Formats: sequence, C-alpha cells, structure tokens
Amino acid sequence: MKTRITELFGIQHPIIQGGMHYVGFAELAAAVSNAGGLGLITGLTQKTPELLANEIAKCRTLTDKPFGVNLTFLPTLSSPDYPGYIKAIIDGGVKAVETAGNNPQKWLPMLHEAGVKVIHKCTSVRHSLKAQAIGCDAVSVDGFECGGHPGEDDIPNFILLPRAADELRIPFVASGGMADGRSLVAALALGAEGMNMGTRFIATQEAPVHQNVKDAIVAASELDTRLVMRPLRNTERVLRNEAVDRLLEKEKALGTSIKFDDIIDEVAGVYPKIMLDGTMDAGAWSCGMVAGLIHDIPTVKELIDRIMVEADAIIAQRLAGFARV
Repeated sequence: MKTRITELFGIQHPIIQGGMHYVGFAELAAAVSNAGGLGLITGLTQKTPELLANEIAKCRTLTDKPFGVNLTFLPTLSSPDYPGYIKAIIDGGVKAVETAGNNPQKWLPMLHEAGVKVIHKCTSVRHSLKAQAIGCDAVSVDGFECGGHPGEDDIPNFILLPRAADELRIPFVASGGMADGRSLVAALALGAEGMNMGTRFIATQEAPVHQNVKDAIVAASELDTRLVMRPLRNTERVLRNEAVDRLLEKEKALGTSIKFDDIIDEVAGVYPKIMLDGTMDAGAWSCGMVAGLIHDIPTVKELIDRIMVEADAIIAQRLAGFARV
C-alpha cells in the first residue's frame, strides 16, 4: 500500500509505532521496521545522549530497514540535553524523528540539514497547522481516544481527522484508537495517510515490557481507562488501577487547588516499576481506549501482516460491494 507517508519514510506499510516511555526500545522498533512499518526508539527513555546512541547502534544490528526516534520536548526547568540527543540521532544516521510536546521549531533546521524527516504529534487542528507552518514534514493527529496525553479539546478522531484533512497540505497519520485493518481503512477514508499505534504494539511478543503489562491490556475493555491530571491541564489517559483510583480521589478532594506535588507518588518515576518489573499498581501508566479491541499478543510481524490483509480485503471486497452501479 502506497501513501505519502510510506513514500516520505521509505516504508512498505503506512503504520508507525508511536514513541512510548520504557516501551520504545531497539527490540520493538526493529521488529516494527522489519515487518514493513516505521519503528521508533523513545529518546528520553535513554537517560543520556550516549545511551541513545548505543540504542540506535543496537537497532542497526537488528534491522536494515528505516527506523526513527521519538523525542519529546518537555516544559521543564531542568531541560534534557536536547542538542546531545539530536547529535546522537544525526550521527546515528537516523532519518525519521517523531517530535512531541513543546514546539520543535528550534531544532528543525539542524534535523532537516541532516536529511531527517520530522513528524510532530498534535492533538488539534490548530497545532497541526502550526507544525505545518514551521516546516514539519508530517503530523500525527491524536484523537481524544489516545493513550497518554490527548490535549484539552476532547475531540475524537471521527471529527478530528476529517477536520485535519480539510486544513492540512502535509500528510498526517491517525493516532488514537488504532488497532487493526478496520482502523487503517477508516483512517484513510477520513483523510489520513496511515496510522500510528501505541497501545496495540505494547501487546506484542517483541515489546520489551513485563508480561503483566501485556496481560492487563488484553484483559481490559474500552471502559477501563481514566483521565488524570485534568485540573493541572496536563490530561493523561491511563489504565485504571489502585494508584489511579487514589489519584482521582485526591483530584476530587483538592479540586482546583491541587498541585503536582500532591500526586507525585502516583505519577513520578513509575514507568520502570510497571513496564520492567510488572508492579501493576505502582502508578498511572498510559493506555488507550483501544484496549477494548486488543485480544491477543501476536508477534509484530503477525500483527502488521494481519492488519494489511484485513485492510486490503475491506477495500477490495466489502467497500467495493457497496459501490453504486
């Protein structure tokens, strides 16, 4: 299947593995790329630029296909060494970067000069248009269904994607609620040129996370996520657990007076405990509503092959059957 996204990144299938904290290691990124998609190493999971350089080098030993790096620009006082991370990306020969968080404009000239294509994660049409205006090559449009940070507008993809298609000139992928061939065809029908999957890729054999995490996703339904940190305007969609229930009780009790320090035990430094150790109630962790569509733990290749077979069948058979004569 050819779209502007497959041509932009030199991949076979219009499927991108989103950046995920303590999930996007070389093993998963390489598996996605080997299966014809675009795998991404999560840059800030690597604590230093040197560690990111090592992870990029490791990925090179696992695949000869294109892969990328996710780099989130955080609004923090103690900023990560972004020049060092970008140097590691460029020196490692990586040609695709998914940016997220704050405006990446400052770093685009350096990336583009090195031939790197940049796709920026956006949760609104206005942010997508800004990404286009500053020179991003593509955007990932994240609907309200997505795991992680859906923004503050609460617009689901059935509205957000066609709105983006109405406004954008650059290609975009759909993110949030993406799981199978039906998701891909729907995204294409609504104007996207591919899809970005996060939660679905966690529940694969190659995802380097604890089995408890994968089992929790398979066991969850579409009703089992919660929105936390809304009073702080840093909304995150997470899978419900004991820590999330505690966090929501704090939000209810403290109301608009809540501060980040009030919930720090539930959200700070919890990802290694959950993703690596499998301590499922250690804190809040990102998960999309798409968990309701995830019922197995296949290999990445099995998953991507299945998606493409299903998508081709829907386009060639089911939709063709509706064509007017």
